[in-house]
Amino acid sequence: MLEKERSPRISIGLPVYNGENYLKETLESILSQKFSDFELIISDSASTDRTPEICREYAQKDKRIHYFRSKEKHGAAWNYNNVFKLSSGFYFKWATHDDLHHPEHLLKCAQVLDRDPSVVLCCSKICNIDAQGNKIGVYDYRAYFDSTKPEERFREVLRKKPVFSLYGVIRKEALKKSQLLASHIGSDWTLLAELSLAGRFFEIPEFLFFRRTHNQAYTNKYYSKKIKIHDYRTESCWWTGNTKKPLITLPYWKIFVEFYNSIRRSSLPLKTKLACYDELGKWLVRGSGKSLLYDDLKNELQLMRLKLNR
Repeated sequence: MLEKERSPRISIGLPVYNGENYLKETLESILSQKFSDFELIISDSASTDRTPEICREYAQKDKRIHYFRSKEKHGAAWNYNNVFKLSSGFYFKWATHDDLHHPEHLLKCAQVLDRDPSVVLCCSKICNIDAQGNKIGVYDYRAYFDSTKPEERFREVLRKKPVFSLYGVIRKEALKKSQLLASHIGSDWTLLAELSLAGRFFEIPEFLFFRRTHNQAYTNKYYSKKIKIHDYRTESCWWTGNTKKPLITLPYWKIFVEFYNSIRRSSLPLKTKLACYDELGKWLVRGSGKSLLYDDLKNELQLMRLKLNR
């Protein structure tokens, strides 16, 4: 944690590796926030492009920016957790090097969290933009994340997989009690599930966050549309930082186990835990969970077949 005379209201953590393409635009959108009581912590995982130069330039111009550069490259999970561990604010928010924020994003999220202690995460509606910043769609989860019942919030996270909501503003105390991001594919989803057991999510009915889609974006890098195979082995290295690919991944089986563990670790009453286990069982048997676990096995067999035919 950074030593300060007074902690800022919000800490923004920006993990980055070779982000020169959109980094300046993202930094400008953060520094243009109407809510100014924040710190911006940048953790650079040994970038080899102009990322260090850009970060140092902005850190010199604005004392709210704190730039840290590791000597060696780490996985995404380590880098995301590092910015959180270095933070000192009352609330916390993750940011990426390529997404953009409306000037009122922090202000409106902080207002919700300030007035309602039962909310652990406040996000906004999400607009999808292309490489040039043009609006190309929206993420409309249409879910009941603000229910007062943990099992209902948990069910909605399982059904909707609202991973981009993790870029909202979060109560730091809730994150401290969580497992943060683990070094496995989909740990952003499992972290959201864990947070849903801790309190309500609130979605501001305005588009204040702009998620950029481009060729180098994480969500587009590991799936081959041509042969319809997901390269989970390479994707796993993105999370862990390992250069050696694992022999077998089966990410959704791991995610299922982590969903189960998040319920087990929670401090909820036994009756509520059982209701959450029931929702997990329904997701597995009658919901999308069954098909995801089946697709895991099918994808793994296809990868093995490709390897044998080479």
